Amino acid sequence: MSATSTPLGSLFVVCAPSGTGKTSLVRALVGLLSDLKVSVSHTTRPQRPGERDGRDYYFVDQTEFQRMLSTDALLEHALVFDHQYGTSRKWVEETLQHGDAILEIDWQGARQIREAFPACVSIQVVPPSLATLEERLRRRGQDAEATISRRMAEAVREMADYAEFDYLIINDDFELALDRLQAVVLAERARVRRMRREHQELLCHLLGPALAAAKGDEA
Repeated sequence: MSATSTPLGSLFVVCAPSGTGKTSLVRALVGLLSDLKVSVSHTTRPQRPGERDGRDYYFVDQTEFQRMLSTDALLEHALVFDHQYGTSRKWVEETLQHGDAILEIDWQGARQIREAFPACVSIQVVPPSLATLEERLRRRGQDAEATISRRMAEAVREMADYAEFDYLIINDDFELALDRLQAVVLAERARVRRMRREHQELLCHLLGPALAAAKGDEA
């Protein structure tokens, strides 16, 4: 499948600064919508306590990551805080043949995905304030002071590009943010062009073959 073909499913891209809560939101969303498949990125960063290979990330060394780059196995890739991250091209293309896929990536990868898949649905998640973001980063207990300062500076630059995205969600109240994220997915699934493709037989039965086709052309 090429990026210009018409897959069955929709591609959702969720982007947010580190510490915003995008991972928790995406996991909760997939728990609500079991037919929505989330991509597991490949990364060269060290595995953290509690993380599991193949669930949180595919942890690979620099040699393997470069091999994937050289063979065009990655749909997008980015250097984030001195570590490489990338999304499997094969996984995305195969998943979209059967249903919806969601990517949880940074702004660099999001731009690459939008170029490869112009029809993708992009969502930016932001915190309610910089103070809240800093508090969340400190609460994780994963980063040194210098790293937190660097993450904060990067977050401001990343959020400045919010207008490039289709949707903006403020993660102040988690349940509300989750409701809005789910609403985006459900609304996209109800678009006319998708419903026509998935339910052509029903539309033809209701309207007649010629009329249904004409209505579809107008959409």
